[in-house]
Amino acid sequence: MAKFAFTVPPFTGHVNPTLSIGAELLRRGHEVAWISLDESLPAQLPVGGKSLLVQEAGSLVTQHDQSDYQNHITQNHFTGIESVKFLYEDVLMPLNRYMFKGIVGCLNAFQPDVVIHDHELFAGAFAANLLDIQYATLVTAPAAIRLKYDLPGVYAWEHKQVLALQRELGLLSSADITLSPQLVLITSIAAFFGDMALPPHYRFTGPVMQHRRSLAPFDWKRFETMEPGAPRVLVSIGTTFDHAYKKEFFAKVVTAFAGQPMQVVVVTDPKLFTEWPPNFMVCEKIPQVELLPHLDAVVCHGGQNTVCESLANGLPLVVIPIAYDQSYVAGRVVETGCGIRLNYKRFKSQHLKDAVETVLLDDTYRQKAATIQKAFAGLGGTDDAASRLEELSQSGGYRTKADKKPFEVTHKG
Repeated sequence: MAKFAFTVPPFTGHVNPTLSIGAELLRRGHEVAWISLDESLPAQLPVGGKSLLVQEAGSLVTQHDQSDYQNHITQNHFTGIESVKFLYEDVLMPLNRYMFKGIVGCLNAFQPDVVIHDHELFAGAFAANLLDIQYATLVTAPAAIRLKYDLPGVYAWEHKQVLALQRELGLLSSADITLSPQLVLITSIAAFFGDMALPPHYRFTGPVMQHRRSLAPFDWKRFETMEPGAPRVLVSIGTTFDHAYKKEFFAKVVTAFAGQPMQVVVVTDPKLFTEWPPNFMVCEKIPQVELLPHLDAVVCHGGQNTVCESLANGLPLVVIPIAYDQSYVAGRVVETGCGIRLNYKRFKSQHLKDAVETVLLDDTYRQKAATIQKAFAGLGGTDDAASRLEELSQSGGYRTKADKKPFEVTHKG
């Protein structure tokens, strides 16, 4: 049996796919660990999974530091290209710089056969490269792969940033090692990803969402009885956005759907308003994978996981992208005919009401979503991802465990 180590950033949408793949690897008898700076992660891990916190290896040293970092991400409000600049300069570059030394320490202690790093936590690739451990890249936001094709100027700027960090951390090669030369797993399918030639070691898995356990409480009895026979719609803008504009956004949702013949499940802080309409269920968190099969449509920000998990259930969408890769995802929803896109800054309540009614009543959107659903089902998902990682662990091309020696980080950082 092999040992696998996931290196994950503190972002829910990037962690969740690893929980599914890791659970399958554990089910097959392997040893699996997660390297993170999130102290809440151990409670989310599948039974048998190990948590390795980078704080123990001398990276972010206090919970206060981590809390400040999370607030910096969620409470800033950027859109478009400005959000990409913020993501790299204020989020990803500091995150990877801070976690690198801790990741090296955790890998030295755990001695995995394969490292699986999230594409945004490229410090995991750096550490695996330095320690001569095979590594795979898990791409949870496929827009990162398309960037070179769609926005070459932005890609060149990002590439320059990453190469500078490589040199700073002691990797002197001019090659970009942030994506594995052996295995890149993309949590999408070609039909949704868009037309682009990819190397043969890039593999589409489709959504990976099996085996995931949810700790979110949910009033299933109320859900089943509050609006019998009415369409059920989920409204969620994910966990990344916690800024002042959130109240304005959900005020439009309330105006659009209050008193309408539909049941609306809203994911946000219930205390955002003192009173919510009777046909609303408002939850800070939901068991999304379990809930989606019981819905009729989804309104979301265009997050990769939410969109693909919705399409895996054949659900039409209304997407309102805010920042980062969401514009690309929303574009693919429209291009594939699975939903309608609204402009985050300009949409009004009536636009939202009309869009939701359209995807509910016009069966074309559901038919297109069903086509993507079938394509997703045709891929192996979690099972296929786990099998490819097993193959990588058996393929050789790296020093045996007995030959590996701990790597000492000597740079200042």
